Amino acid sequence: MSASNIIDTAPLGALVRYTDGAPKPPARFTKKLAAWERANGVGRLVKKEPPRSYSTWTAPASFTLHEGNFSSDGVILVTIMRSHSADSQLIFEVAEVPKPGQVRVLLDFGSSVELLHLAANAEAAELWIAKEGYRNARLETVGDDGGESGAGEADIAA
Repeated sequence: MSASNIIDTAPLGALVRYTDGAPKPPARFTKKLAAWERANGVGRLVKKEPPRSYSTWTAPASFTLHEGNFSSDGVILVTIMRSHSADSQLIFEVAEVPKPGQVRVLLDFGSSVELLHLAANAEAAELWIAKEGYRNARLETVGDDGGESGAGEADIAA
């Protein structure tokens, strides 16, 4: 699947696997292994961006994957996010879509929406928002098709 197909069809919260098709090198080749890991991985789809026009060039559509966090004593120190443009040469695959009934915690940024958290249910989502303190977040319940359902969307103002 191409990057543009991910932008067009994958729902926010989906696990997306990407690869360049190369075999994984042996662990003893640390530099080759590090390069391979940059082009092969998995992440949760947290953002889709439309093409953006600037005065001298146009940025293609893109999407962002949350690949993980590094934490110490329960405090997140570094968040790993990786963005891919629609013209990426990598091969993408939707490994898992959000299950019906799960709740997305979303934050609007201009013309795009960012997934902050994917909760098991509305109660867990509201607890997460209360703990993390996000203002202006909204909840969206996942429907049967992995997309949004009409019911269950609410704005949260802290």
